[in-house]
Amino acid sequence: MTPVQTPPDLRALTTLRFLAALWVVLFTAWPHLDVSFVPVAVTKGYLGVEVFFVLSGFILSHVYLEAAGRGREGGFSYRGFLWARIARVYPLHLVTLGGMIALGVGATVAGLTVSESLLDWRSLPAHLSLTHAWGLASSAAFNHPSWSISAEWFAYLSFPAFAFVAWRMRERPVLATALAAAGAVALYAVFEPAAGYSLTEATFRWGALRIVPCFALGCALYLIHRRAPVRHGGLIALACGIGLLVSASLGLWDPIVVLFAGGLILGLGGLDNDRAGVLASRAGVYLGEISYSIYMVCAPVLLLGVNVAARLTGAEDKRLHVIVWLAVLAAIPVAAALTYHLVERPARKALRGLAARNRPAGPEVAQQANSPERVLQPSETIV
Repeated sequence: MTPVQTPPDLRALTTLRFLAALWVVLFTAWPHLDVSFVPVAVTKGYLGVEVFFVLSGFILSHVYLEAAGRGREGGFSYRGFLWARIARVYPLHLVTLGGMIALGVGATVAGLTVSESLLDWRSLPAHLSLTHAWGLASSAAFNHPSWSISAEWFAYLSFPAFAFVAWRMRERPVLATALAAAGAVALYAVFEPAAGYSLTEATFRWGALRIVPCFALGCALYLIHRRAPVRHGGLIALACGIGLLVSASLGLWDPIVVLFAGGLILGLGGLDNDRAGVLASRAGVYLGEISYSIYMVCAPVLLLGVNVAARLTGAEDKRLHVIVWLAVLAAIPVAAALTYHLVERPARKALRGLAARNRPAGPEVAQQANSPERVLQPSETIV
């Protein structure tokens, strides 16, 4: 099968990353807003992480599936793949981890009350090794949202297994997607009665398992995308986007929202950039590029901003007036832009450059450079 020639940077999916991050931010920040209501869709904001997980499977397949599926013939380097993933996520993880530690220590020295789990030093080794979503951390310590980066790391380590299965199903993409969707629903249905809570609410205990059904679904959806251009991608994206919002607003079972998210990703992935409208705009793409930073700085910015704002306004319950609350929220993308340009992007470039300098020249490197998969490679900012 010849891969379909798609836009190399998939701008609509880059912008979708920002919308998923925004959903998580609203979910995290809403309890600090001094209003008497909470939209049901906001209470489902934790599902923004599921959108990231499905996207991750789709995009990594978009970039690496053919090479990984062909193995040595495709020029896939597992070590190079993992190094690229480390370069993508680890530097900012370390910086935000250090930032939360500094905030926690500073608050303690100043005599302020902080959560006991914030500085749970027993969890530090797991955070440093990106295994704190594998059941190896004693609590949701430090920068809690980073549990999902630990889950991503689990998926990165397992990617050859996902690629092995997906590559052998490439001639039957609809069947692969149906099996992935059915497997996801079955796992969600079994997990909840066994654990006492939904898999979509798992973090530091079962977060590594939480990514598996979403990542597999993303890989399977990519097979449909790879086979041929998705007809009426805009209509599919619109219908699934509405379905996602309605099902979240009605508080329907989480897997329903996840499946609509998969359809939304498939539809947007089939859109040409010149037909994606605002989703392909420079502003949308930039916000998507800094979405990882938005996600990672959300907790430290809220911790600092809410506490400072509460002291200045006398809000002892830390529930802020809407204007103050919006000001605190506005600080998140500002801080994210700073960490993106000062930490995330230069560190990624430096680490990838280091790997390139240390990589021996040879036939395998040349083969990988000339692989047709590189025609499909999106910008590094979305993976």
